[in-house]
Amino acid sequence: MCASAFGATALLTGVVRRLALSRGMLDVPNARSSHSVATPRGGGISMVLATSGAWLTLTLAGAVATSVFAALAGGLVVAAVGFLDDRSMLPPTIRLAVHLGAALWAVVWLGGLPPIRIADHIVQLGWTGSALAVLGIAWVLNLFNFMDGIDGIAASEAIFVVGSAAMLASLEEHSTAVTVGLVLAAACAGFLLWNWPPAKIFMGDVGSGYVGYVIGVLALAATWEHATAFWVWLILGGVFVVDSTITLVHRLLRGERIYQAHRSHAYQRLARRWGSHKKVTIAVTAVNVLWLLPCALFASREPVYAAWTALLALIPLVVATVAAGAGRREVC
Repeated sequence: MCASAFGATALLTGVVRRLALSRGMLDVPNARSSHSVATPRGGGISMVLATSGAWLTLTLAGAVATSVFAALAGGLVVAAVGFLDDRSMLPPTIRLAVHLGAALWAVVWLGGLPPIRIADHIVQLGWTGSALAVLGIAWVLNLFNFMDGIDGIAASEAIFVVGSAAMLASLEEHSTAVTVGLVLAAACAGFLLWNWPPAKIFMGDVGSGYVGYVIGVLALAATWEHATAFWVWLILGGVFVVDSTITLVHRLLRGERIYQAHRSHAYQRLARRWGSHKKVTIAVTAVNVLWLLPCALFASREPVYAAWTALLALIPLVVATVAAGAGRREVC
């Protein structure tokens, strides 16, 4: 099924690229862009189609729980809104309402926020936890949108997060992250063939929102299978979580419109400073593999220390992100 998802995505992305070129669906560079050449956008729809078909097949075969598939299906609404936004900018209120609605849909199907392990304690937050889960999925959805600003970075991050989570889950015999996550990783790899620097097509909101939503849902589903999974997924997504959160906080404190396009994320600043998208994407991947993956492995093998490991893993990222200038006012 992974091979099918990879091949279907790679093939469909080529088709979407040709259609986008013929119909003028291009991302034209402006003062707030990180690219300099008009490039087709909306390529993420190929991942939406490939993964949805694969998951439906797995669900009918009994390999994926119906509740998990139903929760993932909320991503189709997110993708649809993203597709419309790629064609003509939608009001932020509409996008946010759909994102929160889809997140609520997933949380209801999965049964709310599961118990989370903190040291020797298993913490249950009840209705408060469910509300936090809705906000959490919506945030992961949007942070992937925010972080999809240079060639290859979002697809590479998704491959790392879900691929590593699947590998670690297989060691603990957790089924959801392995079965569903590997399909998403394969689809993202198929798209990355076209999106690797210099990108021939962009993912667009249709893809970035969908991928972020699915990752949020998978993290929630995995935590139902193991109370430590929350910390493992947080560690694995550390680069995106830290950069997007610090940048957002800075912009909020300055009273800026957070939905307005900008280039103040740490990864965007580094891309301009280094003069290369590829160098930044490779650097992020190196941090993921050499630092975050070992931390996540330790957290999964030592549940008592998982929360503390997450804190240890993220602190250097916070320092590096602030040093890179995340969220600082842009100088024109």
